[in-house]
Amino acid sequence: MTKRLPRGLRNCNPGNIRTTRDRWQGMRPEQTDPEFFQFETMAWGYRALMRTLQNYRLRHGCRTVADFIGRWAPPTENDTAAYIRTVCNDTGFTPDKEPDITDQWQMVQLAAAISHVENGEPADFAEVHKGWELLTKSER
Repeated sequence: MTKRLPRGLRNCNPGNIRTTRDRWQGMRPEQTDPEFFQFETMAWGYRALMRTLQNYRLRHGCRTVADFIGRWAPPTENDTAAYIRTVCNDTGFTPDKEPDITDQWQMVQLAAAISHVENGEPADFAEVHKGWELLTKSER
């Protein structure tokens, strides 16, 4: 019996970004999941994840890892404290760390850790790096 991929990986949406009226670069032309965006490739999904984190800083004032995860995975839907602990374990960051949203290494680490929590499987760092490259070459 073949193991079925987690929804976020099937959707090439490793952060499980919920659908909104937003239109992302790299979206699949046909969106068949009513709850979560679907992207053409994992790299496009990682790009959207990292752009969202940047927007959390720029538009919503998130400063620390705990702030980012508190917004990404609110207590109404998640065990946010456990989510923060796992992200910190994966990245080596502390909850009060203020990630530099322009730093490739820090953003790749954070995106990979979020993907790990969301999907229960380690991120493919090559794909996360491809997402960063797409992000630095384009705007939504």
